[in-house]
Amino acid sequence: MDKPTLNAQNVVTMSDYQPETGYTAIAQIESYWEALRGDRLLPKRSEIDPRGIEMALEYAFILERIAPGIARLRIAGSHLNDLMGMEVRGMPLTAFFTPNARRQIADMLEEVFQMPAISTLQMVSTAGSAQTELNARMILLPLKSDLGDVSRVLGCFVSHGDIGLAPRRFDLIKQEVKALVPGHSPVLTDRSSVPASVAPEPVAGFAAPKVSFSDKDGKRRPPYLRLVKSDD
Repeated sequence: MDKPTLNAQNVVTMSDYQPETGYTAIAQIESYWEALRGDRLLPKRSEIDPRGIEMALEYAFILERIAPGIARLRIAGSHLNDLMGMEVRGMPLTAFFTPNARRQIADMLEEVFQMPAISTLQMVSTAGSAQTELNARMILLPLKSDLGDVSRVLGCFVSHGDIGLAPRRFDLIKQEVKALVPGHSPVLTDRSSVPASVAPEPVAGFAAPKVSFSDKDGKRRPPYLRLVKSDD
């Protein structure tokens, strides 16, 4: 991680933790964050020590909020580089998502920073040429900066399957947002399950949607013709 504070008090050992099958790294990083948080609202960015999450480092990342709805990757594990087929440091988090999902991700990021809240996401990257379907999960855990503002995120991004031809971009299947209260477990908000938006079926040019013509007994009838005459 960038400029870690190598203090033994910052290291929380997770070797005895038994995580959810298939998403070990996410469970480990969330538990590490909760241990650092304790009874406070949030831990600080300077408290994150890579030694505490060394078994999950390839899936971990740090985000920095640079504008409303925009957060860039300050640090990213090798798994994220593999998904994009390039070095991803400095890229916005939305680069991992399809255009249809990016507005939802931007709104969700603002909730994480402003509420603040934990967000967990379930995602899918559809199969394509030289690509198989990838299922993935992500967790976003807010952090305070050294100035005390909530402008950093500790995250984890795990996908299952053969990455194949990169880059891989994901659609959002499900999202959970949990508001944070000092000394209490995160509380699930009303908008816990948000399915990914479905893109409208494209129409050619300026064509209007087709209208079905039928009479009262349900039989199809041809559309009436209207003659437009112009003397120009």
